[in-house]
Amino acid sequence: MPQIPPTSVRSILILQTKFIGDIVLASTLARNLQLEYPGVSIIFLCEAGLADFVAGHGIASEVVSFKRSHMRGTTLQRAREFVETVRRLRRYHFDMVIDLADSKTSRFIVGLVNAPIRVGFSPSEKPLRWFERQPANVLAKPFGYGEQHYLYRYLSPLEALGADLHLLVPSILPLPQETARVLALMEKSDLHRNGFVAVHAGANFPGRRWQPERFAAAIDQISAETGLDVVLVGGPDENEAADKIMAAAKAPVVNLVGALSLETLLALFKEARLFIGNESGPMHMAAAAGTPVVGLFGLTSPVRWGPVGVPSISLQPSMPCDCVGGDLCRRTDPSKACCVWRLEVDAVVGAARELLARTEATMEQAG
Repeated sequence: MPQIPPTSVRSILILQTKFIGDIVLASTLARNLQLEYPGVSIIFLCEAGLADFVAGHGIASEVVSFKRSHMRGTTLQRAREFVETVRRLRRYHFDMVIDLADSKTSRFIVGLVNAPIRVGFSPSEKPLRWFERQPANVLAKPFGYGEQHYLYRYLSPLEALGADLHLLVPSILPLPQETARVLALMEKSDLHRNGFVAVHAGANFPGRRWQPERFAAAIDQISAETGLDVVLVGGPDENEAADKIMAAAKAPVVNLVGALSLETLLALFKEARLFIGNESGPMHMAAAAGTPVVGLFGLTSPVRWGPVGVPSISLQPSMPCDCVGGDLCRRTDPSKACCVWRLEVDAVVGAARELLARTEATMEQAG
């Protein structure tokens, strides 16, 4: 379509209702829109637990949040949450809405908000049934610019709008107050800038979590070889894996699992020398903070979901995978496949060793 005059777009709604990793990647779209349409107000619709991160880091001017737990509740709870969310959104009188969520619910919202410019994907990941209508009047490719990474799915609306691509990768700076909080925490734990490895052993499904005993073995080798300290991070629901790692590791480990907000976690990643972890939202946060990343992947393709914008190594076992997950594994579903369990400790240690050597000069200059 012809390029839209910048002065004609004053407010944009971005529907991105998923997880922190998606929010990090989608932040690049928001930054590009801010540059393309100077002075534009960008509003994100996202889960309530992500609202402070999105608004605090300037990814959006405002956030309209909803509670995912209510959307999974009773029919009455779902109806109330949906109606209230739409009611709040309609107050803004948006000039444009971009549906990154690409779900049946988000398409309903696009239709009800009824902005003049409505961007959606064609074809959709959730195809329309014969009786459903596509509310979008600007159709974006599933992946823009001829690329395959999910970042370019979230940048594809720019191509469909005829907008310029100003920024290519996510870059999110920690908030000053969070940096101060992290520096105080580091001093208390005797950690030094660029002197520790941040390790995330969690994921939202057991099959996506590399085994705790292998994390512990890798931590011991990396600590012994490099002298770097190790910090475990994760959400409050990831304590079980952290406890197993703490019990098995011989090297001293600082356990901050469940102790940090998303905002503080980003600031911690900024001070780390290296991130090692499962394919997950914190992996994308670490990359957005500028930290080198060793990402551990199972069936999920690093081509689609690997870290971007920083020196990184993505490890994945050879495919096809000999199943090691038994009844737990759902082989055709990347989010529920256990292939990452087949990664060996030596491969992870070797990747960390290689990435540390590759980035040593840059870290010395930064220090």
